[in-house]
Amino acid sequence: MTLSYVASGILVGCLLGITGVGGGALMTPLLIMAFQVPAGIAVGTDLLFSGITKALGVVIHHKKNSNVNWRIASLLTVGSIPASILSLLFLGQYAHSGHDLTAIIKPAIGVALLLTVFALLNKKRALTPKTSNLSTRRRAQLTVLLGSIVGVFVTISSVGAGALGTAVIIILYPSLSALEIVGTGLAFSIPLAFVAGCGHLTLGNVSGELLASLLIGSLPGIWLGSIIGSKIPDAVLRPVLALVLLIVAVRCF
Repeated sequence: MTLSYVASGILVGCLLGITGVGGGALMTPLLIMAFQVPAGIAVGTDLLFSGITKALGVVIHHKKNSNVNWRIASLLTVGSIPASILSLLFLGQYAHSGHDLTAIIKPAIGVALLLTVFALLNKKRALTPKTSNLSTRRRAQLTVLLGSIVGVFVTISSVGAGALGTAVIIILYPSLSALEIVGTGLAFSIPLAFVAGCGHLTLGNVSGELLASLLIGSLPGIWLGSIIGSKIPDAVLRPVLALVLLIVAVRCF
């Protein structure tokens, strides 16, 4: 089983390296549906897995650090972290009362995947004209609000920190460059993943063996995916990934 987890890490790492998004969206459903990992452990382990791999990605691609808009990242964090903590408290109480977390987590994964598909297929900023005339204050308020929504989905499902966070930035801040969008998205998603992951750790929802196996596989997978991704057009990759996520989303309901 450990070798299967390593292989899964390679597969998801490769896809993450190719597309830049979809790590949590693929890993968590794979663990739950293919390996029958309890939903809570799948989510908690994947959150820490995501936080570590994204942090390593920042180290590898360190130039992105100079393209972080810290004001936007801070606004998203102000919304997402409190929402994540409240979500963790809710999950803890729900589990403590004897309920199965799967009843909440699987539908949440399905909804988050559908939102991720929408974000992937609307990368060309189709919604940005509606936000171009927002005042600075209103834009900041919406950033905090949408950040909190992303925080809830990420904490419950481990899905969406990358794709949904990036979509929020694109929609509300269309003037940012592609590098600023990527850098700001990473700066926002890493602390969220770690806070949510550590929260799940306190709930007993993290498997150290599973986490180590996934990390062992993901690192060469990300490297391989980055090489493959440079040779495949983005216009081909994203619709294919969106179709896969859509199929998985339907199976979550």
